[in-house]
Amino acid sequence: MMLFLLAGEPSGDRLGAALMAGLKELRPDVEFRGVAGPLMQAQGMESLFPMDELSVMGIAEVLPKYPALRRRLQQAAMACLDWQPDALITIDSPDFSLRLAKLVKAESEVKTIHYVAPSVWAWRPGRAAKMARHIDHVLALLPFEPPYMEEAGMTCDFVGHPVVAEPIARRPEVEAFRAEHEIGEAPLILVLPGSRKSEVARLLPVFGETLRRVLAEKPEARVVLPAARPVASIVQEAVRRWPGTPIVIDPRDDARADEKKRAAFAAADIALAASGTVSLELAANATPMVIAYDMSWLSWQIMSRMARIDTVTLVNLIVGENLVPEFLGPACKAPDIAAALLKLVDDKPARLKQLAAMNSTMMKLGKDGEAPGLRAARSVLSVLG
Repeated sequence: MMLFLLAGEPSGDRLGAALMAGLKELRPDVEFRGVAGPLMQAQGMESLFPMDELSVMGIAEVLPKYPALRRRLQQAAMACLDWQPDALITIDSPDFSLRLAKLVKAESEVKTIHYVAPSVWAWRPGRAAKMARHIDHVLALLPFEPPYMEEAGMTCDFVGHPVVAEPIARRPEVEAFRAEHEIGEAPLILVLPGSRKSEVARLLPVFGETLRRVLAEKPEARVVLPAARPVASIVQEAVRRWPGTPIVIDPRDDARADEKKRAAFAAADIALAASGTVSLELAANATPMVIAYDMSWLSWQIMSRMARIDTVTLVNLIVGENLVPEFLGPACKAPDIAAALLKLVDDKPARLKQLAAMNSTMMKLGKDGEAPGLRAARSVLSVLG
């Protein structure tokens, strides 16, 4: 069996790696080619070109890089068509992925599968019908998504969210992490500014000023940042000007970075995070959070007008109540974010409500069931007969 996979960012790389592991378990003869990050490469796939080149988000941010992205699109399409795999599996990164599927479908009978249903329930509902012209089957992460895909004409399976299968640090690991960094019993604030260079560059100044205000009220608190590899250098440079001597977990020069990141998630008392799937990682670790995100003025104007929901945090969406505070676009201001973090530290009932919502979210996403990567692999094989 031959499968061409494409991932465009770290979250897609994680999904792809779990899918590859599941497929290898069920079909040991499977062969992979495509575009991959380090986790998928560790599963045995050589990347056609660096995945980091596709990690761009926001309309204004994409425009300067469009010519280079267009060249990579043509390169990926030609590689897929030349190989003629049993299926093309694109993972998230819908703008690039669906253009690739369109090119491949126009020139072949290759089965097309897209992993991560587009959030048509949130904005741009017409995307499902447009997607159905080039996609045969969808692997959905959220339990309420299949009907949207099926209505548009695609088959779709809910395969569970990968966050429910990720390892959680145990108490000895948490205690060891606190001891190694001399944190003791001090409150620990986890800071997660994202994994894309454009978003991190925009958020770090706001997050730095936010922490300056929080630490003025809670000087005993410590700060830890697990940096994503593509933005580690940006993070290291920015935190030099931050108060409190933040602890940066840098995967470029720390062989234990993944282990330390897990420990930091479990050890943290509260978190400040960019909007995205990281909110589910925090929920899995029962870490109360505040979400903040900003983008260019043009991107915000367009996206805010298209939105069909009043929250972007998946915990809020799944439980149907806005328990996680959000500061998005023009509202992404340090004084307000700092006030929300301080309130979360001091307001035990608010923390307990968040924790209950997090537990409910994890159960709905497939906790205690079969691993999502294996479920996704079964779905792929069922489509291919």
